[in-house]
Amino acid sequence: MADSAQTFLVVVDQTPESRRAFRFAALRALHTGAEVALLHVLKPTQFLQWGGVQKAMDAEAEQEAQALLAATAGEVEMMLGKRPAVHIRRGKATEQVLQLLHEDRSIRGLVLAAAAKGKPGPLVDFFAGERAGSMPCLVMIVPGGISEEELDRLT
Repeated sequence: MADSAQTFLVVVDQTPESRRAFRFAALRALHTGAEVALLHVLKPTQFLQWGGVQKAMDAEAEQEAQALLAATAGEVEMMLGKRPAVHIRRGKATEQVLQLLHEDRSIRGLVLAAAAKGKPGPLVDFFAGERAGSMPCLVMIVPGGISEEELDRLT
């Protein structure tokens, strides 16, 4: 992506927080002319004695990730009017997010959402805590308990 573009990166998974984060990112992008990029991180492959079983498990996980990203990208496209970039990576989520942020200099904001109750979540803990002062972009944290109406108003 070009350095002049502004992109909001969202980590996509099956959680309600992920949904809040991509909705916020799409609405902000709509109002600012920015792009949206979606990232899903597959868990690292664990060694199994039977390689064929491992390959089948990896292929199934990749298919599920592609389906999740396709559905999310479709929702973002309906809101934004353009298809977001999608990325699938395998490994530790925090490491993969950092790697993508350093590879794609168009990313101006990492959009995460905190859980509505309890601990905010591992990505929010990591990027708003330990890494907060050394991030190459803004980190935006959407409150997990915010309503869609409030989210619309804030964007």
